Amino acid sequence: MTVWQAILLGAVQGLTEFLPVSSSGHLILAERMLGIKTDGGLFFDITLHIGTLIPVFIVFYKSVKGLLKKPYKTLSYLVVASVPAAITGFLFQDGIEDLFKGNGIFSASLLACAFVLTAAELLFAEKISAKRKNALPLSLKSSIIMGVFQSIAIIPGLSRSGTVITGGTLAGLDKDKNAEFAFLMSIPIILGATAISGVKAIKVGAEIEFLPVFFGVLSAAVFGYMAISVMLVAIKKAKFAGFSVYLAILAAVSVLTKVLFGV
Repeated sequence: MTVWQAILLGAVQGLTEFLPVSSSGHLILAERMLGIKTDGGLFFDITLHIGTLIPVFIVFYKSVKGLLKKPYKTLSYLVVASVPAAITGFLFQDGIEDLFKGNGIFSASLLACAFVLTAAELLFAEKISAKRKNALPLSLKSSIIMGVFQSIAIIPGLSRSGTVITGGTLAGLDKDKNAEFAFLMSIPIILGATAISGVKAIKVGAEIEFLPVFFGVLSAAVFGYMAISVMLVAIKKAKFAGFSVYLAILAAVSVLTKVLFGV
C-alpha cells in the first residue's frame, strides 16, 4: 500500500464514519477496487477508525470529560451499551469479515444486502421520528437497546452510526442525546477492537506499514471532522432519505462492478 492509497482510504473512512452509510462497507469496496491487500488485514481498517475518534473527542469534549464526573451515570450507561458489541465482536468478528472480504460474487452480494438493509432502517427511523411528539431522556433501557443495535452493526455494510441512531430512535430518545450518545459509544468499541486486532497482527507476524497507517489515520481525522457536522444536522432534522437512496445505488454498484469487471 502506498501513502497516497492510505490517504485515500483514510478520506473514505473519515467521510463515511459519521454518515449513516457504513464506513466498513466503503473501505471494503475501496480496497477491492484499488486492488489493495493489507498484510495487517482488519488492523489497518480499525486504525483508521482511531483517526475518526479524534474529532469525536474534539466535538464532544465536554461530554467525554463529563463521563468522569460523579455520579458516573452516563459512564455506566456507556459501559452497559458496549457489552453486546464486545461479546458479538469477540465471538464472530473474524468469520464475518472473511465472508464480506472475499473475492466472489457471494461476498459482493452480501455487502449489497447490508447496504440495502441500512437504507431501509434509515427510512424507518425517519418515519418514526416524524410521528413522535415526546422525546425521552437517556436511560438504562435506551442504552441497552442502542447497545444491542450496535452489536448487529458488526456486519460490514450495516452502518454503525445509522443502526445505533435507529435504536435510539426506537427507544424514544431525544435527538440531541441520541446523537451524542451514539458517538460516545464508538469510543470503547473502537479502542477495544484496535487493541485486539493489534495483538492478533503481532502474533501472526503481519508486516504493518507504519507510514501509510500514520497518514491514513491523519486523513481519517481531518475528513471525519469535516463530516461530523453534516451528520449532527441530519440527526436533529431526522432527514435520512438521501442517504437511503445513495446506499441503494451503492448496493447496485457493489454487485455490478463484480459481475461486469470482476472487482
